[in-house]
Amino acid sequence: MKRSSSPVPTFDSMLLPTIQALQVLGGSGTIEEIYEKVVELLGISDKVLEITHGNTSQSEVEYRLAWSRTYLKKYGLLQNSVRGVWSLAETSINPNTLDPREIVRVVREADKNKTETLSSDADEAIDPLEALEEIAWHQQLHRTLLSLDPSAFERLAQRLLRESGFIQVQVTGKSGDGGIDGVGIARINGFLSFHVLFQCKRYQGSVTASQIRDFRGAMQGRTDKGLFITTGTFTRDAIKEATRDGAPPIDLIDGEQLVQRLKELGLGVKITMIESVDIDIDWFKKI
Repeated sequence: MKRSSSPVPTFDSMLLPTIQALQVLGGSGTIEEIYEKVVELLGISDKVLEITHGNTSQSEVEYRLAWSRTYLKKYGLLQNSVRGVWSLAETSINPNTLDPREIVRVVREADKNKTETLSSDADEAIDPLEALEEIAWHQQLHRTLLSLDPSAFERLAQRLLRESGFIQVQVTGKSGDGGIDGVGIARINGFLSFHVLFQCKRYQGSVTASQIRDFRGAMQGRTDKGLFITTGTFTRDAIKEATRDGAPPIDLIDGEQLVQRLKELGLGVKITMIESVDIDIDWFKKI
């Protein structure tokens, strides 16, 4: 296979690590868990992880890892649920007996038979129709979010939290308030509740550890829980800082998680179901 000079691992080089990651995770895992484990297994540097895919909020590693999962699913090794949990099709899969080149060949051949198109770039997967549509709506929604003015984005975050079960959600957006954009109360099973301060960052870059520390400083003495929402991404150091031992925890929602959540809640995203009708030729032959 033709190799790329990019420091980002190719999608085919992450096929077996994806299998191994799921085995370590007990046979199943969320996209985030798989990502973290593959990054750990391959020892991918923070600098590489911060490379974004084009003009999207998704990192190049996340983008290529998505293709790795797609190929493994089409090959019959993985399956996924509507809740975004991926699992091994069989617990007895032995990565040592698998050849990434064979997986790519079989899947591409199957796609070729369906679409009669092939990619000339070994780093680029054949785009099945559903994958193309997935990428298209992700990019369109991300561009739409970036086009919102700051106050509109704050109102969107307010609506998102309300739809997610928060109550008494208010947008403050006061200048000089240390980056606190709003407050709300999260309720758990109708019994427990706790106050949450949130911050919204509508931009394309990566939120850094220092920005997380600044946000936590603004939270000091006001709440024990924070929520940071961005259309961009978080650096590895920012993620570590958000869950640092001994400090008030801060939950993070990056651009990829944001668009998925908007889709799940039907906020600005409409899902159209297409009816598929297949003719059973054999049935007619038996008449």
